[in-house]
Amino acid sequence: MGLTPNIRSAARRTALALGAGLVLVLAAGTQQAQASEGGASLYLLGSGGPGNAIMPPLRGVFFDNEVYYYKGGASSGKQFTVGGNVVAGLDAKILADFATVLWVPTTNLNGVTVALGAALPVGNADVDVNAVITGPHGNQIGRSASDSATVIGDPIATGMLGWSKGNVHYQVSTMLNVPIGDYRKDELANLAFHRWAFDSSFAVSWHDPKSGWDVSGKAGLTWNGENRYTDYTTGTEMHVEASVEKTFSPKWSAGLIGYYFDQVSADRGPGAVLGPFQGEVTGVGATAAYNFKIGHMPATLRARAFTEFDATNRMEGDSFWLGLTVPLSLKMPAAPPT
Repeated sequence: MGLTPNIRSAARRTALALGAGLVLVLAAGTQQAQASEGGASLYLLGSGGPGNAIMPPLRGVFFDNEVYYYKGGASSGKQFTVGGNVVAGLDAKILADFATVLWVPTTNLNGVTVALGAALPVGNADVDVNAVITGPHGNQIGRSASDSATVIGDPIATGMLGWSKGNVHYQVSTMLNVPIGDYRKDELANLAFHRWAFDSSFAVSWHDPKSGWDVSGKAGLTWNGENRYTDYTTGTEMHVEASVEKTFSPKWSAGLIGYYFDQVSADRGPGAVLGPFQGEVTGVGATAAYNFKIGHMPATLRARAFTEFDATNRMEGDSFWLGLTVPLSLKMPAAPPT
């Protein structure tokens, strides 16, 4: 059998949450040009999902590796601010990989489980724009352009507190983007935010081991600092997610997931030349997981796929995730956990 639902969902969820920085930082000027500078947000839409609020029942260290692919675009009539450039029309492809480590120091801090994690993103982004209308120094260009980069992004730290009552699980989580990555000034394709960003989310999961059903929801806000190079401050962003999954056997499970994004305050600063640039988008997708063993350790392989629609001030695209989660070490209790 693979990881228990508690262990695999918490480790996978942490990796996805930490990977938000990777995937959306990769998007800076590429993916999902939403109502944020360069279309980049700390929180990755879709990183919530089945068992989102469930915490590991055991202390230990967990490892997750995620491979992510995105392809999307926006029409030539849509303009975006990317790395100080005002561009029209975007087409982007992203292939990224990131590794995440999650540490669970205690599962009973007055009934609360504590988890801490960190990730360092690495990936490649290919960007094509129909026209660079204004360059980073205000010069008029008016020509098409392409850019590609494989670089290291900003490190991201996260913390989680979780507790449960029967089959209902609750979790409060936070993420912090530390702007020390390889930021490519004035370029279209980027991996680093070059700004501080903080996300706080609350999740609830109803998980019934007997029936095999899991219903989960998550909502949160992301606050963004200023990119001092571009003089751009991204507004506050809201994200809401929901999922339903069915476990068919000890090895297989599958379900549906969806999300809604809305920027609730305007972009501001001298670099926000397109004004408030607030936007929203809806996405739907499917997920499936396979549990197995690597040596004596349980492991989980999970796939996710999304498509977006009803986008405002952002690109629409399709994305695919493939993640592997495995514990590096576990501290077994004297008696089996409840």
